[in-house]
Amino acid sequence: MSEQLSTPTPMSVHLKQPGGRGALEEQRACWERKRRRAGRELVETEQRYNEQLELVTTYFVEILKAKGTLRQDIRAAIFSSIKSIHAVNQSLLSHLEDGKFGPGFEEFCPHLHHYTAYADNMENAVKVLQVQVSKNKAFARFKRLQESRSEFRGLTLEELLPLPLQRIHQYKHFLRDMTENTTPDRPEFQQLARAVKAVSRVSQHIQDRAHSHHNQLHMLRVQKTLKGRKTKVLAPGRWYIREGWLSVVAPKGEEVKPKMFFLFSDVLLMTKPCHPLHPTNSDKFECQSLYPLGECIVDKVFGHTRSQGGLISLTFEREKLLLMSSDQEDINDWYRSLSSATRQLKSRSAVVHKKDPLTRRPLHPTEEASCSGNGETSAASAPGAPSGRKRNLGEGEEKEHAAHPNSQLSLLESQAISSKRIRLAESPQEPQPTASSCTIL
Repeated sequence: MSEQLSTPTPMSVHLKQPGGRGALEEQRACWERKRRRAGRELVETEQRYNEQLELVTTYFVEILKAKGTLRQDIRAAIFSSIKSIHAVNQSLLSHLEDGKFGPGFEEFCPHLHHYTAYADNMENAVKVLQVQVSKNKAFARFKRLQESRSEFRGLTLEELLPLPLQRIHQYKHFLRDMTENTTPDRPEFQQLARAVKAVSRVSQHIQDRAHSHHNQLHMLRVQKTLKGRKTKVLAPGRWYIREGWLSVVAPKGEEVKPKMFFLFSDVLLMTKPCHPLHPTNSDKFECQSLYPLGECIVDKVFGHTRSQGGLISLTFEREKLLLMSSDQEDINDWYRSLSSATRQLKSRSAVVHKKDPLTRRPLHPTEEASCSGNGETSAASAPGAPSGRKRNLGEGEEKEHAAHPNSQLSLLESQAISSKRIRLAESPQEPQPTASSCTIL
């Protein structure tokens, strides 16, 4: 009865079907074969990876340290944490060769911060290495000598340095294959599953760093192609999307003019080529307009090109553009890129506006007191200050209005009335004929 009410699983379906137990055993055997194949490939590639790490640490790091060809800070900038990575991977290799995949990665994952630090330093390492090869003749000669050894198999130092970053991506795929082909009842399953999550986080971090680096290179390239320094392409949070030639259709039937467009995540830059005979800017572009995409409406115009190319309509707050291309695939790609950029930008701004009323800073009590105490301070410092009862009356009215911050006009009016009362109270009055009269100065 309980078997009929329980939710069927793939394993229970195999058992209920005729010959299901045999099919299940065959499936388990298939999983085991895939797991062994992935494990064998992992061990073989790990052995080769450790050999390559040893080439860098032995023939470069250690010898350069002994010879003193490079200063310690330069060696650290080029090789970063590669010695720590080599030590950690030697321990991992010993576990993998013994078939202890789960315990090996369980011990390996807490040391992934070495890979993160190595990835963060990779861009700087490439720059420092290029400078040393071009300016340090002794290091350049030493580098060529080491790379000519038979152990390197034709590999250069520039090709060996990125290997740790590539290895992390390989770990992610190997671990996923092994986890998918390991039954949950095995003790290694949870260890492998945790390792997949830890390695995937580091792999994503490396990919984000690489993506950010490529975007920076694109932005710098575009900035160098622009004439002058008025147009600033580099901006925090801005991403390069694409560039290309499009024809701008004039609104009054004028000649169609080709323009060079650069699309970023928040703006569209329209440029024109500089004069080909210009002595310094013949290969550059001059900025004509910079259109913000926050309020842009993208539409595709049909029926004007007879299936050859197409038209895109861009509507901004104060201007409208008609962009044309004779290449149908190219205009479709531009339409998708523009639509995606404007949609993502509007969605982000909608989230910010939605959170704004909730995150508004409340009025601080000291600010509240300073706003309502201007009249009191001047009145208290003046000679002939009003009595405490009248001062408290003005304060009570101001506090009553301060409790309702939306009615700022009424607050100003009340402050004016209170100041008038104070001035009236401060004005000298004729003394009444009494037995004893005194005037407060």
